[in-house]
Amino acid sequence: MHETSSGVTFAVKVQPRARKNAIVGELGDALKVALTAPPVDGRANAACVEFFAALLRLPKSAVTIISGESSRNKVVFVKSLAAPEIRKRLGI
Repeated sequence: MHETSSGVTFAVKVQPRARKNAIVGELGDALKVALTAPPVDGRANAACVEFFAALLRLPKSAVTIISGESSRNKVVFVKSLAAPEIRKRLGI
C-alpha cells in the first residue's frame, strides 16, 4: 500500500468468475481477489469497486480503479482512509 496526501493506492490481482467475492490471499505486493463477475463490459471492475467499498464501509465514490481497467492486475485508489485503517478493515 502506498499512502499519498489524498488517499491510499494498492495493487490487486483479480480472479473473475469465482464462486464468491473474497480476498483469497496476497501475491507479491498485490491482494488476490476473487470476484463472481465476468471480465466483460467492465462488470469485473464494477464488482471490484463495490467489493472494496463494502469491505471498507465507504461509498462507492471513494473507491476507484486508477490503473489496469482491462487487465487482471489493477491499482485501486481509496480516498478518506489511511493505510493502517484500510489494513484493519480488510483484515490484512
